Amino acid sequence: MGFQSFSLQARDGRVALPRAATASRAGRMRTTALRAAASCAVISLSALTMGCAQSAEGIADGSSGPVTASPDLGRAVGDPQVGTASYYSRRFTGRRMASGGRFDPASDTIAHRTLPFGTIVRVTNLQNGLSVTGTVQDRGPWSRGRIVDLSPRIAQNLDMIRSGVAQVEVVPVELAEAAE
Repeated sequence: MGFQSFSLQARDGRVALPRAATASRAGRMRTTALRAAASCAVISLSALTMGCAQSAEGIADGSSGPVTASPDLGRAVGDPQVGTASYYSRRFTGRRMASGGRFDPASDTIAHRTLPFGTIVRVTNLQNGLSVTGTVQDRGPWSRGRIVDLSPRIAQNLDMIRSGVAQVEVVPVELAEAAE
């Protein structure tokens, strides 16, 4: 008996790979697919968290000018909060908010972690005294150290577009009924 060579061709003419070769190839393909999915998840999460604050280049001038501080913006019905505010990137236009509606950058949308949807709040920029009212329609912000996210229109009225963030006081002026 002589030396027998290894043949990849089966009796019926089909080519068959050794079992070890197919198993390692499938394992590599699965590993590659998992790495690609994990990379996409990390990139998406990074883009989502960076989209909450935007520089002045991305915001066009709106038609409404800054609103001056005024005592008739409503009396407080809740405890004031002081902290940092940021504003939504225009990339969120049309995306669903936690309340179910779609985000409009020209709206008076405010994101707050705990106030009920529909609550009207007065936001005052502590650096220049400008105040604007808006409605809580979303949850957030999810960036550490921020207390509210504002629509670009509100941010423009508070004159915080250039800086991207501002120290603000948030005061509920009309609490909405909490949904059960």
